[in-house]
Formats: sequence, C-alpha cells, structure tokens
Amino acid sequence: MRAKVYIETTVISYLTARPNRDVVIAGHQKITREWWRTYYDRFDLVSSQLVVREAGAGDPQAAKERLERLATLTLLEVTEEAVTLAQELVSTGAVSEKAAEDALHLAIAVTNGVEYLLTWNCKHLANATMRTKIEDVCRSAGYEPVIICTPEELLEV
Repeated sequence: MRAKVYIETTVISYLTARPNRDVVIAGHQKITREWWRTYYDRFDLVSSQLVVREAGAGDPQAAKERLERLATLTLLEVTEEAVTLAQELVSTGAVSEKAAEDALHLAIAVTNGVEYLLTWNCKHLANATMRTKIEDVCRSAGYEPVIICTPEELLEV
C-alpha cells in the first residue's frame, strides 16, 4: 500500500507558477516540478476542498492551471472532526490564530490518516519550532500526527 500525501496549496502554486525571479522561490519551484514529475505516481496524492478554494482564487488563468492539477487528486472531506481538531490546534497555540486555515489543512490530513502533508509554508506548517506542539495536540486528541514536510524532504533515495 502506497503512503498518502496531502498536497497543500503552496505546492500546487509552485508547481504551476511562472519561474520566480527570487532565487529561493525559483529553487522551490524547480524542486516541486521535479518532485511532481518523479514521485507523482509513487504516492496516493490527496487534497481537499479547502485547497481547491484557495487554488481557485486570484488570476483566472493561473487558477485554471492549479485547478487542472488538483482535478487528478482525491479530495478529502472537511468533516466536523477535522474542524474540531483545527480549533484545538489554534486554541492551544500549536498553530497561530492567523493561520487557522493552515490548522484546518493539518486537521484534514490527520483525521484522514494521511502520512505526509506536503507544503512550502514554512512559517505555519513545515516549521521545526512548531512540530512538537502540533504532534502533542494531535496525539492528545487521539490521532497519529501527519509528517509535515517540503517536497525536498520527501525525495526518496
């Protein structure tokens, strides 16, 4: 059985965006495209209606490209269970109140037993200083936490 990977909005955005002039962002875009090309079929890729909503915003042509990529993924439901866990992540300070939607991404993945959450959001999600608190809240709620990582961290050797 292949591991499930929740694809968060930043990954789809980096995958489909024009190359950025910022060398760090351009590097992330290149890694994302390489990961997608090489590892797309090695995992069961999932996402959510929350990602669809976020990806559908902004420039209509760019949104169309993002939504086309998402159309190939299985979408997980935003359940009451996920909303409750997201609220717990925020209320305990594991995730900032300003990042409540990021907490919901986490909670959707966790409540669905997804192994990995793939993101370039290193401020609110793929952040080592927050990881222990996020994991503690998930376990206290009775769930095994998702492994939060960037595409670069999920390269198989």
